[in-house]
Amino acid sequence: MADKLLLVEDETTLRESLSRVFVRDGYEVDVSQDAESALKMLEERTYDLIITDIILPGITGIELLKKCREQNAEQLLIVMTAFASIETAVEALRGGAHDYIIKPVIHEEIKRIVRNALRERALRAENTILKKQIEELYDFNTIVGQSNAINALIHEVRKISDSKSNVLLLGETGTGKELFARSIHHSSSRRDAPFVPINCCAIPENLLESELFGYHRGAFTGAVTAKRGLFEEADGGTVFLDEIGDLSLALQAKLLRVMDDREIRPIGSIQSRKVDIRFITATNRDIHKAVKEGFFREDLFYRINVITIKLPPLRERKDDILPLARHFLDKYSHDIGKPVRFIDESVQKILLSYGWPGNVRELQNIIERAILIADSNFITQEHLPEGLMLSPSFLSESIEKALSIEEYTKEFIVNYQKRFNERKLAELLGITRKSLWEKRKRWGLPRP
Repeated sequence: MADKLLLVEDETTLRESLSRVFVRDGYEVDVSQDAESALKMLEERTYDLIITDIILPGITGIELLKKCREQNAEQLLIVMTAFASIETAVEALRGGAHDYIIKPVIHEEIKRIVRNALRERALRAENTILKKQIEELYDFNTIVGQSNAINALIHEVRKISDSKSNVLLLGETGTGKELFARSIHHSSSRRDAPFVPINCCAIPENLLESELFGYHRGAFTGAVTAKRGLFEEADGGTVFLDEIGDLSLALQAKLLRVMDDREIRPIGSIQSRKVDIRFITATNRDIHKAVKEGFFREDLFYRINVITIKLPPLRERKDDILPLARHFLDKYSHDIGKPVRFIDESVQKILLSYGWPGNVRELQNIIERAILIADSNFITQEHLPEGLMLSPSFLSESIEKALSIEEYTKEFIVNYQKRFNERKLAELLGITRKSLWEKRKRWGLPRP
C-alpha cells in the first residue's frame, strides 16, 4: 500500500511540481493551498506524512503543525520555508516537526528526507509491535501449567516482580529459570529498558570481565577501540546472571562492588560510571554448600539472596506434563510444518511415568524430535527415544520388591511386550531371541 502524503503549499507552481515528483515515486498525494482546507481534509482521512509551508494565508504552518499534533501526537510533519531563521527552526522542531527544509526546495533532498522520515516511522511502529509481542510472550498468563506447584510459584513471583530487590532463582537444569527471569522483567516498571541475559559458564573466564565491564581503547593488547560492557548496556533495566555459582571468586568480588556501589569501572579507566540495574541470578547448584565450602562469597550470597524463588522439577508437577507436551506439540507442528496433532494414549502414560532428569527442556526436545520423525498425525511409542521407554517406576519397583533375575525378567517381558517386538525385547534383556522364546514357553507367556 502506498504511503499517503498531504502537501500544504500556497505557491501553485511548487505545489504542483512536488505533487508530480511524489506521485512519480509511488506515493498517494493530496494537496491543499492553505491550512484551513488541510484541517478539513484531516477530518476525513489520515496521512502518513504532512509537508507544509510555514508562511500560508490565514493559519500559519506552525499553527497547523500544533493543531495536527493536538489531534494526533504521532502525526509526522515536515515544514518548509523561504525565510529561514534559527527562531523559526527552533519553534517548528519544538512544535513536533520531524525536519525543516529551506527553500528553494531541491527535489532529491526532499525525497530523501521524506524517505527517511517514513522509514523511521515504520521502525518505531515495528518496535512498538515487537515490544507488545514480547510483553505478551513473557506474560505470566502464558506460562503453561495447571499444577498447584506452578500456580503457587506464579502467585509468589507476581508479588515481587515490580520491586527493586535482587532475585535468586534456584532450580535444576531445564526448569525454566530464564523464562521466569524474563517474565519478572517484563512485568516490572523496567519492561521498556534492556533485559540482558548472561551465562556465566558460556563466556571464557579471561573474557568475562571485559564483557561485563567493558574497556577503554589500549586497555590491553587488541583493545583498538573502546567497548561498552553488558552492565552499561543494561543501565535502567535488568541483568540476568545464569549459573552464577560458577563465577570465579575474583569476579564475585567485583560483582559485589557493583551491587553495593551501583557503579562500574571499565577496564583501563580511572573513572567509575553510575548504573541502575536490577540483578536476577540463577543457579542449579547447592549454593548454600558452595558458601560453606568457600567457593562462593558469603557477602555476595546475601546481596543476591534478597528474594529467593525455588523452581520445582517437572517430576514434582506431574499435572503439568501433558499440558506442556500438548503445548510443544502445537508449537513444533506449526514451526516444522507437519500436521502432527495427537499423542497416543500409551505415549501419554510413558510421559507421566518418566522421571524427567532434564525437566521441561528434555520434554520439549523429545516432542520436537518425535514430530520430526513422525509419519502420521499421531506421536506413537516408536517416535520416543529408547531411554524413555524403560520406565523408572518399573526399575525402582523391581528393586523395592528385591526380585530375582528370573522374576525381574518375567515382569520385564509382561510390562514391555506390547511396546517392543521380540528382537528388541531380547536385546534389552541381553539375551538371544531363542532364549526369550524358551522363557516364554517355560513361564506360559504367549506373545501378544
